Amino acid sequence: MSNNLIFLGTVLLYLGSVLALYRLFGKNGLYAFAVFSTLLGNIAVCKCVDIFGMSTTAGNVLYASTFLVTDILSEKYGKKAATQAVAYSFSTMVLWLIGSQLILWFTPNANDMVHESLQVVFGLVPRVTLGSLLGFACSQTIDVFLYHFIWNRTGNGRSMLWLRNNGSTLTSQAIDTVIFTFLAFWGVYPTPVFFSILLTTYLFKALVALLDTPFMYWARRITPRAEENAGGTPAYERI
Repeated sequence: MSNNLIFLGTVLLYLGSVLALYRLFGKNGLYAFAVFSTLLGNIAVCKCVDIFGMSTTAGNVLYASTFLVTDILSEKYGKKAATQAVAYSFSTMVLWLIGSQLILWFTPNANDMVHESLQVVFGLVPRVTLGSLLGFACSQTIDVFLYHFIWNRTGNGRSMLWLRNNGSTLTSQAIDTVIFTFLAFWGVYPTPVFFSILLTTYLFKALVALLDTPFMYWARRITPRAEENAGGTPAYERI
């Protein structure tokens, strides 16, 4: 299967999973996906691939999908809930950084078959995760701020949902891409390859951001099972 088809398939899989988890588990499902995507994203971003003839990393869709999570939380539950998702993911990345290095510190015995492979993957973790931590914290904080900034000036109706979703995400992902790429990959790849990764990383994240717009409209219509049973009312109807 070609990388192009895999890319499109992962977009549908991850964005669809966000909605499925939200329907099944409400806010907790969104928090769980945010943690999952940051963990797997820190591994996937180490793999360099070609998609549509451009060099990029395999973790773009995972990182981009976290912005759908915070935007849904902002839309349905407010700024505090979205900020909480950022805090959960950030804390998990810190533990991931510490835990992955502790694994490498263990001396393997004669029967071990994976230590060298783990060294290859986890050896990049400190730099990748530190870049991810700073980029994630800055970009997600800005995303939540911009989402509500646009909300306060355009209202909370469906007609301007596309603007607060894309306006906040496209801006914050540009910041995330610049911070993360420089901290994680500057000096790792030849300069032309590095700037190719920088540009294409943002382009693919921007593409996912545009593709997640229908999912935002769909999420606005979803009532999680727990809230449905409790007769809960979405946040945008209470404002």
